[in-house]
Amino acid sequence: MSTCVTSALFSQPWRPMLKNNKENLDFAKSYQPRNNEATHLRILLHGPAGAGKSSFINSVESVLQGRIASRALSDATSGSSFTRKYTTYKLRKDPEGFYSFIFNDIMGFEKKTNNGVHVEDVKLALRGHVKEHYEFIPARQMTEDDMGYHSCPTLDDKVHVLVSVIPADSFSILSDEVVKKMKDLRRAASDMGIPQLAILTKVDKACPKVQQDIKNVYKSKYLKQQVDEFSMLLGMPPNCIFLVKNYESEINTNDDIDALILCALRQMISFGEDFLYNQ
Repeated sequence: MSTCVTSALFSQPWRPMLKNNKENLDFAKSYQPRNNEATHLRILLHGPAGAGKSSFINSVESVLQGRIASRALSDATSGSSFTRKYTTYKLRKDPEGFYSFIFNDIMGFEKKTNNGVHVEDVKLALRGHVKEHYEFIPARQMTEDDMGYHSCPTLDDKVHVLVSVIPADSFSILSDEVVKKMKDLRRAASDMGIPQLAILTKVDKACPKVQQDIKNVYKSKYLKQQVDEFSMLLGMPPNCIFLVKNYESEINTNDDIDALILCALRQMISFGEDFLYNQ
């Protein structure tokens, strides 16, 4: 699929947005897991290489800090995965503490079998078997004999919500091989009872009207079509798919960009909390 060739907009947004960011920001700041066995909520991002997983983590931190942040390293030019290791990002709330949700960044899926993260390694990560800083080996899946294998994971080590990250400006990156891996992972997560949602990134590059004004994001007919097609592709309900623009070229945060990120973040936390509450 190609970038938007028309600039058609609906007269009204096809999804309402909370106009006051404070409510979602306060929700994120005050969140604490209700399950006493969990000290945090773990969110795992996965998807094709170059989709914007690391950039989304930076964007969430930018919103929470009120300034542009860039702790999760990313590469805007590489066609392969820049992230090589299983990395956990804790977001600082104040000088003495952290937010009660954490992100895990992971090597991206790639078209070739021997490139990108092995889908079986991501399944192990879901179960909490992958240790921090383990470096993925695309041509070989992790075994119990590897130094990075965690044999006795706790609830804290396991993933509590799985997020697919896809670039809205081009689905061409989603080869049959990548789609197959993503479907395989979704089935495995479903079998574990792990809730799932998706974010479509790079919405400004996908639609000229959105590039002109980010407020048009949920008026864009093209982006609505992208959401519906992605829903059909992976079998994910449209109300579990969110549109976001990552902070990539900006030097200051923006309320309208923040709103999209906070809306997706709140749903991630809510879905993850439902999972923890049921454990």
